Amino acid sequence: MTNPEIRVAANGERLAVEAAKLFTDCAASAIASRGRAHVCLAGGSAPIATYERLSRDRGGSIDWEKVNIYFGDERCVSPDRDQSNYRMASNVFLGRVGVPTGNIHRIKAELGPERSSTEYERTLRRELAETNGRFDLVLLGMGVDGHTLSIFPGHDSVRVKDRWCVPGIAPVAPRERVTLTFPVINSASMVVFLVSGCEKAESLRDVLACPVAVEQYPAAGVCPSNGRLIWLLDEAVAALLPPELYASV
Repeated sequence: MTNPEIRVAANGERLAVEAAKLFTDCAASAIASRGRAHVCLAGGSAPIATYERLSRDRGGSIDWEKVNIYFGDERCVSPDRDQSNYRMASNVFLGRVGVPTGNIHRIKAELGPERSSTEYERTLRRELAETNGRFDLVLLGMGVDGHTLSIFPGHDSVRVKDRWCVPGIAPVAPRERVTLTFPVINSASMVVFLVSGCEKAESLRDVLACPVAVEQYPAAGVCPSNGRLIWLLDEAVAALLPPELYASV
């Protein structure tokens, strides 16, 4: 099990700067060693500032034609809907830095959770064959309830061991989801959580500072077997952590 690296930024802007640097350094390293990088994006609001930073300040340092983009989860809506993680990433980030369309592997969740999860797993196994199923980088967020991806407390997806992508159910609409699972996430070379906001402070403390059940706090199930695990936090969400657990950035 990987010991997490916990880094606390003074504010959301500084967090985005640190996350963008990790992204670019990781992608550059993969391209230099293999000629291609495989990066899995987080959805929701947590990564937006990082994506904006990449598109504005650091995008020029990456050869985007050599970056393959994937998604950790998706809501079962059409890709032109506001709730679509693909739409958010495309508008805020991917469309601005010139990632070739053929390099963007979206989850076609509008096909329904069963079909789209099966098809996306096939895509992952095909595209990641050159790395033996390893992403170079996975970005994740964490909800107030401790969920990550679309793996929610108490759902069967928490216990999946033989699939890389499965249907998920959220407690809020749109409820039908498609999500990657711990086996493929925990095979990644680097996993970076982006978490901010005082409303998540108690859950974060429980995940990082206390032994907790994964069924209760799914984010605790992220523990790369042979890679780095980094938690990038702002001061508000880290307020309840013992100071000895983290380094300020």
